[in-house]
Amino acid sequence: MGWISDILKRNSELEWMFDLELTYETSHRAYLKKMALETCVNFIGRTISQSDFRFMENGKRQLNDWHYLLNIRPNTDQSAADFWQKFIHRLICENEVLVILTDNNDLLIADSFTRVEYAVYPDIFKDVMVKDYTFQRAFRMDEVIYITYNNEKLTEFMDGMFGDFADLFSRMIETSMRANQIRGIVSIDSTQALNQENQTKLQKFIDKLFNAFKNNPVAIVPKLKGFEYDEVSNGSNNGKSIEELTKLKKSLIDDVANILGIPNALIHGELSDYETSIKAYVKFCIGPLVKKIEDELNAKLIDKKDYLNGSRVEVRGVTEKDLIDHAEAVDKLVASGAFTRNEVRELFGKERSDDPELDKFVITKNYQSASAVEGGEKK
Repeated sequence: MGWISDILKRNSELEWMFDLELTYETSHRAYLKKMALETCVNFIGRTISQSDFRFMENGKRQLNDWHYLLNIRPNTDQSAADFWQKFIHRLICENEVLVILTDNNDLLIADSFTRVEYAVYPDIFKDVMVKDYTFQRAFRMDEVIYITYNNEKLTEFMDGMFGDFADLFSRMIETSMRANQIRGIVSIDSTQALNQENQTKLQKFIDKLFNAFKNNPVAIVPKLKGFEYDEVSNGSNNGKSIEELTKLKKSLIDDVANILGIPNALIHGELSDYETSIKAYVKFCIGPLVKKIEDELNAKLIDKKDYLNGSRVEVRGVTEKDLIDHAEAVDKLVASGAFTRNEVRELFGKERSDDPELDKFVITKNYQSASAVEGGEKK
């Protein structure tokens, strides 16, 4: 560095430039990761929160304490919708979720816990913490609701990709800011050397001049002899950088949505392929999650004997088709004699009727009993 110092020292007007900080660090945009995850995970959470949890015996819904906990108020601090949104968020982001039942019959989602695994005995959950309270007792696997999502945490799995996207996004923002930067050239006709005192005075005057242009809709500044300010505009960008930033954020959300099984058109609110996207979303994203929840509730809340005798926990309201939109299909299913009317009610998420006529197969558009249909002439 000695040779460049010698060059600068020959001209006192250039020496001060050597102290400028010309390097910068690429800032990591942590909000990119949060934005993509929250957009997709909350989309699924809002869907599951609309579920209707039903305890069924002999095809009839039972209104018991579990019905109130799962559908109305799981605990003193959360509604059912808030509870299931947090449940899904913890399940997807942390790859697992633990729900315990307290002595006051409150369902609580654990914030942290330690799982002790055994080969032939039920696993134990210790050091279960909810908010700032740590339970002193241990919980057995058959006492809790515990579900895993996949093989590793989604947040850890995507850290590498988010890091690359953050670097790229930061560089694009810096490029956009430089492209849209207000630039000016100051010309000074002076025989005085730019020593430290003159540099400070000049800089203060330039700052006042810039603030006058920046902060006021009408700016009037004095014109000094020997001092000229010319603004250099750059109109070559034409808003392309903003469009590229938007595309990058959308691409990041698309990657997360693809991992979770959410159609890209649906997450962005595009209506061109809405029906197809909804079918794919319910079948490949919501359906498996509902099956996990349903299996766990049946295993933990209903005894094996009762389950074999027909008792069930059913999660409805998400995967069923709209009855009004498919009224024509309902008519054909019943009129062809393929399904009874009670079976069709169950297909669309409705409870069975006590009317025995609805358990009979009917045929033709007259909706008469199948056994009453006559064909041909009697001999």
